[in-house]
Amino acid sequence: MNALDPNAVAGIVNLYKPRGRTSAQYVYRLRGIFGIRKIGHAGTLDPFADGVLLACLGRGTKLVESLMGLGKHYQTTLRLGVTNATFDTERPFDPVDVAVPPTTEQVAEAVARFVGDVEQVPPAFSAVKIDGVPSYKLAAQGRARTKPARRVRIERIDVTDYRWPHLSLEIRCGRGTYIRAISRDLGRALGCGACCQALSRLSVGPFCLADAVNLEEATPESVRSALISVPEALRRIRGP
Repeated sequence: MNALDPNAVAGIVNLYKPRGRTSAQYVYRLRGIFGIRKIGHAGTLDPFADGVLLACLGRGTKLVESLMGLGKHYQTTLRLGVTNATFDTERPFDPVDVAVPPTTEQVAEAVARFVGDVEQVPPAFSAVKIDGVPSYKLAAQGRARTKPARRVRIERIDVTDYRWPHLSLEIRCGRGTYIRAISRDLGRALGCGACCQALSRLSVGPFCLADAVNLEEATPESVRSALISVPEALRRIRGP
């Protein structure tokens, strides 16, 4: 494949996005490697999060909708007893007065309420558009508006560790689910507040973290060789 021939570049690259980068900033680094400007991504990862980010190149951008419809697997650690406007580490944590920390049983009971088809209100600081304007821009200007709740599918939530004030979860969910919203709503259900302290996306459908390319470590040649063709990507999306 000629990396400078845009007609020869079509497919997806399973990237590892590190913390501290926006999804757009990170995938655009592929422009210089592949010599192509037509690049997008399927499913934004917040700057504070890391993990699988699927970059779509050339005709591969037509796969964005199909890729976004795949199930996601996340690992997150929540900090209980705090809150803030973004429900993550982008803003300082504001302490919440908690007389008695929730028990393990109370946590398990609260977590169970968020499994299945649930109504979820997107966070004010999100890319969801309100009258054509991204919600996070309105929120940053002090003009935050509540977006109507929408139904999302959460397949399962497993508590992997709980030691007050830290709660670690593994979450398998469908399109449009905000982990920060789960944190917000779980904190409210427990009466103690909660923010995402760490968040990693372990997989998007069949595309796993173990196979993701780290642009900080990989050579341009190895990145180009990681391009998954459109037919192969479709085969993986459709499954056996």
